[in-house]
Amino acid sequence: MDFLIDSFASALLLVLSLDAEMISIVGVSIRVSISSTLIAGLFGVPLGFIIAFSEWRGKPLVITVLNTLLALPTVVIGLFVYAFISRRGIFGPFDLLYTQAAIVLGQVILIIPVVTAFTIAAISRIDERYRKTAMTLGANRIQTAWVVFREARFGIVAAIVAAFGRVISEVGISMMLGGNIKGFTRTMTTAMALEYDKGSFTLAIALGIVLLGLSFGMNLLFHFFQGRSRI
Repeated sequence: MDFLIDSFASALLLVLSLDAEMISIVGVSIRVSISSTLIAGLFGVPLGFIIAFSEWRGKPLVITVLNTLLALPTVVIGLFVYAFISRRGIFGPFDLLYTQAAIVLGQVILIIPVVTAFTIAAISRIDERYRKTAMTLGANRIQTAWVVFREARFGIVAAIVAAFGRVISEVGISMMLGGNIKGFTRTMTTAMALEYDKGSFTLAIALGIVLLGLSFGMNLLFHFFQGRSRI
């Protein structure tokens, strides 16, 4: 018990002292997570709008597939992307493996279903009368979509926040595609796994405290925007 208390106390001091190595690791995590979330948002939000606005026979199946992909294991995505970007893969000549770009690519694949599914859910909660009124007043499809977007904006922001929370805490993709290279592709989760294997818990606990703080903040934002979307 004393060992845990001492490790936790040392970890708190490490966080408060803004240790350079810890800051570097946190910076990599935030950088790749923000990049993947922005890219996934650029693709996922329009895709969610297209699916939500269209009516076709296969729509329920597509939504079911998206909901299934929400629980897709990160190691599966890691293996899939690895097969394409390794030296023997189709995109091997681009030397993407063990780079931050590789992590971002894997994370984008992971969270596009999250952004898309949550965007569809946010739009589905908007009263149909908003769309009909806009069209009655002469709005075209783009203008009608903008009206719906304004009404669903809090739900869409909640989708983006949820996606960021998903990637900031994942480990499989970062480890398999990034390689856990110090100062370059080492994220909070991969660093914690490495420190645990080494039997060095101070940095691992410090990173865990930072990660929990970020996750808690993301959840607060998610519930805030989710609550606003229901008003």
